[in-house]
Amino acid sequence: MVTLLTPAAAADRTGVSLDTLRYYEREGLIGPIRRSPGGRREYTEDDVFWIGMVTCFRDAGLGIADLREFVAILRAEHSAQDRVAFLREHRATLEQRVVALSRAMKVLDDKIAYYS
Repeated sequence: MVTLLTPAAAADRTGVSLDTLRYYEREGLIGPIRRSPGGRREYTEDDVFWIGMVTCFRDAGLGIADLREFVAILRAEHSAQDRVAFLREHRATLEQRVVALSRAMKVLDDKIAYYS
């Protein structure tokens, strides 16, 4: 038996807003989302997984275009090497951001110490 969630329940489970759910669907990052006979969205556990994955990548700084590319790689059943190459490229970008943020934090810490 498939568990179906209302949009509000899916939003609650994933920690995103209803507007974000609709946006992800409109952008093709999740879905297609199942509809009830009355036309209301019904989310499955698979949908919740995809929403979580997209949210995680958004939190990591990937833009919508990057997410569309990765979702296309996943859906088109590209090779594992294609998936890994995409992820490694974006991991390297994140590592560069971490280094830059660490430097910025050091400058801020120095200024806080100076003005304290």
